[in-house]
Amino acid sequence: MAGGGEENVTEIVINDEAHDFRSLLSSSERDFLVRNNGDQVKIETLKGKKLALYFSASWCGPCRRFTPTLIELYNELSSKGDFEVIFVSGDEDEESFKGYFSKMPWLAIPFSDSETRDRLNELFKVSGIPHCVILDEEGKVVSDNGVEIIREYGIEANPFTQEKIKDLKDQEEAARKNQSLRSILVSPSRDFVMSSDGKKVPVSELEGKTVGLYFSLFSYKACDDFTPKLDEVYEKLKAKGENFEIVLIPLEEDEESFNQGFKSLHWFALPIKDKSCQKLARYFELATLPTLVIIGPDGKTLQSNVAETIDEHGVLAYPFTPERFTELAEVEKAKQEAQTLESILVSGDQDFVIGKDGVKIPVTDLVGKNILLYFSAHWCPPCRAFLPKLMDAYHKIKAKDDAFEVIFISSDRDQASFDEFFSGMPWLALPFGDPRKASLSRTFKVHGIPLLVAIGPSGKTVTKEARDIIMLHGADAYPFTDERLKEIEAQIEELAKGWPEKLKLKLHEKHELGLARRSSYTCDGCAEEGHVWSYYCDECDFDLHPKCALKEDKGANDDSKGEENPPEGWNCDGETCFKV
Repeated sequence: MAGGGEENVTEIVINDEAHDFRSLLSSSERDFLVRNNGDQVKIETLKGKKLALYFSASWCGPCRRFTPTLIELYNELSSKGDFEVIFVSGDEDEESFKGYFSKMPWLAIPFSDSETRDRLNELFKVSGIPHCVILDEEGKVVSDNGVEIIREYGIEANPFTQEKIKDLKDQEEAARKNQSLRSILVSPSRDFVMSSDGKKVPVSELEGKTVGLYFSLFSYKACDDFTPKLDEVYEKLKAKGENFEIVLIPLEEDEESFNQGFKSLHWFALPIKDKSCQKLARYFELATLPTLVIIGPDGKTLQSNVAETIDEHGVLAYPFTPERFTELAEVEKAKQEAQTLESILVSGDQDFVIGKDGVKIPVTDLVGKNILLYFSAHWCPPCRAFLPKLMDAYHKIKAKDDAFEVIFISSDRDQASFDEFFSGMPWLALPFGDPRKASLSRTFKVHGIPLLVAIGPSGKTVTKEARDIIMLHGADAYPFTDERLKEIEAQIEELAKGWPEKLKLKLHEKHELGLARRSSYTCDGCAEEGHVWSYYCDECDFDLHPKCALKEDKGANDDSKGEENPPEGWNCDGETCFKV
């Protein structure tokens, strides 16, 4: 409501509560906002405008990357006089605030007014930044998801209402149904693509051809590795007279980097920073780089990403039809069925792995053993965290079966890092920089590390999930086969037979604890790591190892004084004895 007899004061609706517009953005000592040159702007001048409250900070990388996008939107909308952005800083000191705010063309809550900034964070439940709350002319919150909306749609999303966003999504869906090469590549201001020598080539010249849309970043190593292979495939197909073209969709921000990378290629590209680049990334739901989307001669999407297939099969992947992919799948299946340890680890004269001090161990010496291929690197924190668990399992397995070995396959950046990491491992390794690493990464589709692949005595792949299995079951899971995992599962189920489904304990009096399967947890009773079974409270995220829970339950109910103590591995609650 308006205060002090004033009329037409804009209100903001938050969680069904109406807040006086001026009191929301002001304080008892301030009725203005500031610009980066120090000018003060009365809050009452914002009445009737659309507002974006921009919660951001200079120390936040995602914020710094989003701010230029918001500036571009602001410059387009603010000229109409009905839109304003208000920066709500999350910086720790005024110097950082001033340095960051100096690049912003909009208003801000003064850094000195931390009380108002904190109040706005609380009102809008800001749990992460960048965060952007958009208010309409009447002060109603139309979206608290402004960052995602602006990233996806830019100025097209104006006025940012749910109805407008739904309309845009409906338009996208209609565009998918009526997709053509023109609808994908042509924009209102451009009907051409660029050649590497700077010529403008009409999109119409590409119609009727198979076209690959290549989403890439020259500065990204995976793209840098794949681009020469793609160029080689392109050249081979063109030499054969195939109707195939590639259009690079640059995601680069640095024009110099783009020009340097593009000039040596023989394809086409959209202009760098063309708005269609991000729009296409959203349209094709870009999830990884590099990505090569194949558009068929009819303008319809043939494949959502063939980068991995080209990396593995090269020119044989063409013409990228479902029929060709079925053929390649059959080839891959036959290859897997014929797989031996030598077929994956021997390449020409490279027929060995190394032990300590660089001693060469012939691959033939490992044939017939159970092998774990350990893809890892010193720079990778999850790899370093997993290493002690793998070493513990390794020593326990080796003590029982010498026909077992681990081979470290490094993604380290230099020889020194490899040497340091490998020096603490008790097993074998592929030499640093060995070209077989790339082949193995393709064969086992290594997209992240650590990855642990189990190879059986026949040389065939047992599982690529050996890391998760060891994390859960340790050395007991050896040799990591389905049969062994089924045995473990049966033992787990047998272990819990007779345990109560629910327990009410003093250690957690708030709620009843339920017997639950939990892959890994820290017991809130003994602070030790637990696996598989827990007495768990979902509401409080409270875990008790069964031995702790059943021990307390026994103590609370034990009226059997004078009776014998149960044997080790059992707990009794006075009525029933449970195996722990």
